[in-house]
Amino acid sequence: MHSAPPAASALPAPEPVSAPSHARDPWRARYRRNLVVTDLASLIWVVYGTQILWFGLGNAQLAAGRDSRISDLSYWAFSAILIVTWMWALAFVESRSDRVVGTGSAEYVRIADASFRLFGAVAIIAFLVQIDVARGYLLVSLPLGIIVLFLTRWMWRQWLVVQRSRGRYSANVLLVGSLHSVTQLAREFARTPSAGYRVVGACVPNGKIADVIPGTQIPVMGHVGDVTRALQATGADTVAITSADELPADKVKQISWSLEAGRQHLVLAPSIVDIAGPRLHTRPVAGLPLIHVETPKFSRGQSFLKRSVDLIAASVGVVLLSPLLMFLVIAVRLSSEGPVFFRQTRVGFRGREFTMIKFRSMVVNAEELLAQLAAQQRDAGNEVLFKMKNDPRVTPIGRIMRKFSLDELPQLFNVIGGSMSLVGPRPPLPSEVAVYADHVHRRFLAKPGITGLWQVSGRSSLSWEESVRLDLSYVENWTLLSDFVILGRTARAALAPGDTAA
Repeated sequence: MHSAPPAASALPAPEPVSAPSHARDPWRARYRRNLVVTDLASLIWVVYGTQILWFGLGNAQLAAGRDSRISDLSYWAFSAILIVTWMWALAFVESRSDRVVGTGSAEYVRIADASFRLFGAVAIIAFLVQIDVARGYLLVSLPLGIIVLFLTRWMWRQWLVVQRSRGRYSANVLLVGSLHSVTQLAREFARTPSAGYRVVGACVPNGKIADVIPGTQIPVMGHVGDVTRALQATGADTVAITSADELPADKVKQISWSLEAGRQHLVLAPSIVDIAGPRLHTRPVAGLPLIHVETPKFSRGQSFLKRSVDLIAASVGVVLLSPLLMFLVIAVRLSSEGPVFFRQTRVGFRGREFTMIKFRSMVVNAEELLAQLAAQQRDAGNEVLFKMKNDPRVTPIGRIMRKFSLDELPQLFNVIGGSMSLVGPRPPLPSEVAVYADHVHRRFLAKPGITGLWQVSGRSSLSWEESVRLDLSYVENWTLLSDFVILGRTARAALAPGDTAA
């Protein structure tokens, strides 16, 4: 009998491709070692510091309860075991993985998750074996340890962002796909260097060596079938595959087989963008990794939670800032003629109009001068929003208020009244809404905010497309944690405004 011929779809596994030795940069292991050292130092300081604070420098004993088979244990030894176990828990959840460091909240979430699980396990074990662990010692160590770990990781992240802005400590990426999708992905990587992806080349259909991707300096390394040779030439350690008809499933599988395990990585970049977090679910079906994208959900619970935070925070803010509010009222009244407050009709939740309140920062006839200035403005890139640097309508005190976003403070009363939120999309004018494309109306699924992604990501320097993209990204991926992050970034931007403040 003759053996059956191999199936046509079966592909031999090619030999792994090794990047040139000079191109290899073991930054992942080096950065992970740095995190291990600072994590260990932080936990030693927290755990032993709490022990000394609670028991002093004596040799306090951890009582073994009524179980005579368990001998008493010194807290010095128990603290050492706790530190080692805590370090293991952080490693077990991969909180130091290069896939989560540098950007996003996953790194901090994993730290908190590992810490709470560890202390929960300690409490359960202590109860089952009747070991009497001092509650105060644990209750202080847990939150303090998480805070110190967050702080050290944040400091490392700031250092890493600086390094990545210089092209270091980043994955060297080879883009593979259609010219349009490769160009789009390259633009997104360039927009956010803190994510740690540095594009070193691309393979596109009908690509010719020595060409470049339009609008970039990224060299074309050949056709989409030349990935193996392109990896060798560029020393890339990551292959990012976008959409391309020339890349059937078997070809993608062949590329994954050719990568060197542990050193080279494969990233599949779907064409859908600005979708993140809880809305994405991967479900393997018959060997196919299906990505489920949930439609945006705004449950009653989420709405109640967001409204409660808005109402409490805005009310407390008005009370705490009342001296500053009174000072600004007097300053606006004395600096120029006209009312203290500027009221303007804006479009908010579900397309309903409301009156937004701000401190008046312009001359009284500012609206009459708008048409003339709009025709003269030189700021390009935003076809819908009017933006002008050094706007002559702004008063001297108004310029100071705008620089530090103080003119926005009366909107706290809009938040208390329910027409606005602390964080949300930018509240547009009715005239702007009149020229919206259909998809832009999705921003009305959330209440407009005093601040938002649009403000902390560039503010007046953003183009119209970028403003819309950020607003829609916020609406479709809202979480309470993201609101707190945006509020923190807003406070930092208000205290140290840059050139984008206007």
